[in-house]
Amino acid sequence: MKKSFIVTRLQFKTITELPGYWTEAKYLDLLELMDFDNPSGLDKAEIKDMCLMSLTDNAPDEAAKIVLTYVFGNKLNKGQIENISNEILEEKLWEEYADLSLHEDFFAVHQLLYAAFESKFPHPEAVSFQVCIKETAKNSLAIFDSYPEATLVRLLVGGLPDNNVIHRLFDDKIDSDTFPEAKDILWQLKLVKNELGELMADVISSHYWFKDLKYVDSFEAETHADDPPE
Repeated sequence: MKKSFIVTRLQFKTITELPGYWTEAKYLDLLELMDFDNPSGLDKAEIKDMCLMSLTDNAPDEAAKIVLTYVFGNKLNKGQIENISNEILEEKLWEEYADLSLHEDFFAVHQLLYAAFESKFPHPEAVSFQVCIKETAKNSLAIFDSYPEATLVRLLVGGLPDNNVIHRLFDDKIDSDTFPEAKDILWQLKLVKNELGELMADVISSHYWFKDLKYVDSFEAETHADDPPE
C-alpha cells in the first residue's frame, strides 16, 4: 500500500572522500602489503602520508592492483583485478561497474589512488545529503521499519526529474514489490526520528544517482515498502 510524504532537503554537498573508510589500521595493512619496513613504528601523524608516498613508488596501474587486491581480494579473482587495474585509470568504476554492490568500495579505491596520484585517476565525486520526511497521514512512517533503503529510494525519485538515471534504469523496480538494488544505491543510511516525529534521513551515495537532488527543495511523493521475504 502506497503512503504519501512531504520531503524537505535540508543539506546537500559533494564529497570526495568516504568518512571513516580509510582508517589507520587499513593504511598499515597496505604498507605491509607493499613490504614497508616496520610500519607499526611510524608516528600516527605519518601513517597516511607514508602510505600515499609508498603507493607512488609504483606505476599507477601497479598501485591500483595493490589497493584493489587489498579491498577486493575475497570478491574478485586475480584476472579481474588485473583487468580492472588498467580500467580504473580511465573509468569511474564507482558508477560504471556492473555489480552495484561493489560501487562504494570502488569509490574508496579511487579516493585513495586519486589522493596519491591526482590527475592519473578520475576525480571521485559522491554526495552527502539530509532530508526530512513528514507524514501526511498518521503512522505512515512504519513502512520504513523493514528494508528502508527500497522505501526511501522510491520516495526520493518522486522528487527527481524523469530523466534521472534511477528512473531510467530502475523504473520497473520503483513500481514493483521488490527493489534489491536499493541497498547498493544508498551506500550509507542513517534514520532518526526527531522530536516532532519526523524521520530524518542522512545519506551518502554516488553523485551519479542523486546529483539532481541538489536542485530540489521540497516535494510530496508516494512510496511503498518491499514485500516481506517468504
